[in-house]
Amino acid sequence: MSSKHSKEALLAKTEGSKRGLPWLRASFFLLVLFAVVVPFTSVPHKLKDYAKELILAQREINRMAYAPENEEPEEVVHVETEAEVVEVPVEVTPELPVDPILVEKVYVPKEHFVGTKGDMVRMSKGFHFDYAFEMSKGGLASVERKNKKSYVAEYKLKVPLPKASTSMVDLASLNANLPKLLPGLSAMLEKSVVSDFYYTLYENKVKRLEREVLKLNELSTKHNFYDCETILNLKSPTTGRKVLLLQGDMDVVSDGSDGDRLAKMPDKIVNSTYYQPFTSYGWKKTGKVENPMVAGWKKRIGNAKREIADKKTTADRKSWLKARIKMLERGVADMKARSYLIAEYDPFIVMPVNMITNRSDKFAARVGDYAVVIYGDKLYPAIVGDGGPTFKVGEGSLRLAKELNSRASSYSRPVSDVTVTYLVFSNSRDTPASAPDYLKWHQRCSELLAEMGGLGEGVQLEHWEDLLAPKEDEVPKDTIESEGYTSEAAEPEAGTPESSESQLTTIPVPCES
Repeated sequence: MSSKHSKEALLAKTEGSKRGLPWLRASFFLLVLFAVVVPFTSVPHKLKDYAKELILAQREINRMAYAPENEEPEEVVHVETEAEVVEVPVEVTPELPVDPILVEKVYVPKEHFVGTKGDMVRMSKGFHFDYAFEMSKGGLASVERKNKKSYVAEYKLKVPLPKASTSMVDLASLNANLPKLLPGLSAMLEKSVVSDFYYTLYENKVKRLEREVLKLNELSTKHNFYDCETILNLKSPTTGRKVLLLQGDMDVVSDGSDGDRLAKMPDKIVNSTYYQPFTSYGWKKTGKVENPMVAGWKKRIGNAKREIADKKTTADRKSWLKARIKMLERGVADMKARSYLIAEYDPFIVMPVNMITNRSDKFAARVGDYAVVIYGDKLYPAIVGDGGPTFKVGEGSLRLAKELNSRASSYSRPVSDVTVTYLVFSNSRDTPASAPDYLKWHQRCSELLAEMGGLGEGVQLEHWEDLLAPKEDEVPKDTIESEGYTSEAAEPEAGTPESSESQLTTIPVPCES
């Protein structure tokens, strides 16, 4: 080894000893202090506190040992507050060792807490919830407390608007049976036009989300937002038959009443403030058996009158009750004059009310128009029987829903995926409206299907059994001859604005009276 290298090694060793010696001395001093103080301590339980102090002191020694000889000047961090920009000196974090709590990091939990009322994930109503915990170095607590940009939770609802399906390829991806069931559909789809109702539907959905965006408990679910795959205006190139095609899921409607066909209904329905006795499709009452829902509505009128007579009832409440009584009385008058579909027994579909009241769109579905519902490899005849909200589509009566899925109920939809096809034959309704005649419905739907190319080989349109028809071997107890009966109320033409308005205004708001 050369003398030059030996000299450099010696200098390095000496320099290292100079840097390490003071910290060894400090450590030795602390140990001596511990040995001297502990024996004279009269309270043994304080030993733990002394040990903590020694550990903290040793941490400080280690930190100083790794501090660079030429210390960098303090870094200045600008913190914005509501009033002004404050310059806060922050000590530069040494490279080693480092307390983990001082390191900037993003913590993404693997799972969320379940069972708490405030759990954001449980309140997300079906949308994917991206969440993370981010931590970074800040300023003084007194400054950060006033800083609007500290301790911040960010929330942004991102909703891409869907495009409408327009081809057989799109629709067949949801139901591979469609080309076989309806051979003429492909030709109609080639010149199909997306209905204005499709754009209006999603426009209404967006407006609703804008109103609810900060109300997670009321926010529309992801399922309900994307409930419509498409709404198309179709026209047969050979017959000119206009058809409105809607592709969606199916929810359940369970409204309606008709004393002529169903004289008695369960007490829980009769006395319910939620059950609606009306459907948009109605006809002149032909029998004298009172609608079973009248008794429940009269009871509500009596309850309201007794509450008004109570001296404790406030003026505002009395005013509300008087308006409620007028609404209930109009409803009773309607039930005495007209009959309606019954969702549990009659197969019908529901379309948005802005569609069934539209008089300018030649493809619009109207109350009473014939319709065919396609699910899987089955086709079911039906009519447009009721109007629903303008921000959702895809509803069928309980009778229809149970045919698609036997487990369906008023609280359980039959089909959750957008795999149900609704064909509405524009301007096909019969006037005047009359009680359901399932054989006639089947015949008319068969004729209308033929106008759009007919059914495929071996395909048949399903038949409905009339569950309310009296059996041949029994005499119905509640049947009363109605010959010569005339209603005191004049019958508005089915589907006219007058009849629609009359029926819609009598639908009660769910509330006890």
